[in-house]
Amino acid sequence: MAVTTNDLRNGMTLALDEGLFSVVEFQHVKPGKGGAFVRTKLKNVRTGAVLERTFRADERVEQAIVQKREMQYLYTDGGDYVFMDTVSYDQVHVARETLADAANYLKEGDNAVLQFYESEIVGVDLPAAVDLEVAETEPGVQGDRVSGARKPATLETGLVVQVPLFVNPGERIKVDTRTGQYINRA
Repeated sequence: MAVTTNDLRNGMTLALDEGLFSVVEFQHVKPGKGGAFVRTKLKNVRTGAVLERTFRADERVEQAIVQKREMQYLYTDGGDYVFMDTVSYDQVHVARETLADAANYLKEGDNAVLQFYESEIVGVDLPAAVDLEVAETEPGVQGDRVSGARKPATLETGLVVQVPLFVNPGERIKVDTRTGQYINRA
């Protein structure tokens, strides 16, 4: 679907010659002399690379229609993650590379929103925070209560985060999926 650069909005996905890009930010500029233009910051949905590009005002670009479907993560099959559509019960195999960092926050039974462009999965939307169990960390020592001190903890998904000294193995903690940081005990 063709749209003009005057119609750009944050989060909109564009199919450009270089690939599929999501609009991170845009700015309409009207200089004193010359024609107006639109300065954009675009993120490649497949690689995550950020590109800055300037378009003429009213230049036509192709908008990519990205469908979002809620799916449940069932299990891992080899290197693939198997998801089930919560409406049609169809199962989809997704490579770990496609999930990128999202794989660090998924455990069996969790729901995630997969983004499809035609039949290709181009992204994953996760909740802002997830609860995960601490699989391994050094135990907290009585009296070791330095304010703000942290230690590494390996979570049930294999993700390593810095946690306060009082967190012990077997406890559940809340982790921010955008930054990968400890929020609090769950």
